[in-house]
Amino acid sequence: MIASVFRKSTPINYLFVLLATLFFYFFYVMNHGTAEMTMIEMTKKGAGIVMLLASLFVVNFIIKKNGLCKDSTYTVFFYLFLVLFFPTVLENLRLFVANFFVLLGLRRLISLQSLKAPKEKIFDASLWIFLAAIFHYWCILFIILVFVSIIFHVSSDYRNWILPFIAFLTVAILFIVSALIFDKNWIDLFLQNATIDMRIDYFQSVYENISLSLYATVALFFVVSFFSTLSNRPMILQASYKKVIMWFVLGIVIYVLSPQKSNDVLIFTFAPLAMMATFHIETAQIKWQKEVVVYFLVGLSLFSYFSQL
Repeated sequence: MIASVFRKSTPINYLFVLLATLFFYFFYVMNHGTAEMTMIEMTKKGAGIVMLLASLFVVNFIIKKNGLCKDSTYTVFFYLFLVLFFPTVLENLRLFVANFFVLLGLRRLISLQSLKAPKEKIFDASLWIFLAAIFHYWCILFIILVFVSIIFHVSSDYRNWILPFIAFLTVAILFIVSALIFDKNWIDLFLQNATIDMRIDYFQSVYENISLSLYATVALFFVVSFFSTLSNRPMILQASYKKVIMWFVLGIVIYVLSPQKSNDVLIFTFAPLAMMATFHIETAQIKWQKEVVVYFLVGLSLFSYFSQL
């Protein structure tokens, strides 16, 4: 039923995702908010929901604009329910902002397949990724995807290899100047996050541990499914599909390396995993298998969400 409904891109489907996003966001906030909310807290909550909705829009734009999937609403649907595995991320504005900048950067990298304005896209992608690193340091690893994209598409022009370094200097100068003007502690905070902590002993409840295990199971299923069908996909899109895989892998690496670790850091894997889930549903031949997978994912995400309220 659900798989059949969301296989088409209709205003009703988008409206459902929008209303569901608002419901789950504010339901969590009401259960974890303070009795009296200050103006600053209200602003943060408002910015959080804007970032979440904007992320849904960009993910949908990436996969449709570049022809990675059929005209459906699976991707935004899956993205929302992947977020629900770790509802505490709904209160982490810094990660929302970092992930949004990463999405903007990856949007430019995946569109490189068209070979239109490659220099502008490489510079823009690098700029967004370095901006994301200001909010979460290890997002800097996504710059690897910039160089991989250059290798895939435009490696013959040496100027393309220089552009990421120009973007780095641009962001570094702007950040340092801003810190000196507004708050020098920004620099100290940034340097404190430029460390590695591979320990995974941060769980505050057994349900966080269970949710991580369930998410890992879901991720493994879709990754294996994606690899098994990769060779059957159009050759012209092979480079883009490989970028999606690397995107997911780098998201896992960021989670493993990040200090102040929590399940929230897996936010960088939501978009590529939602895309792989979409690829699986669209390639599945038997209708009941599609429905089982969708219901299974929704059921696990709702269990994770409500168990952590």
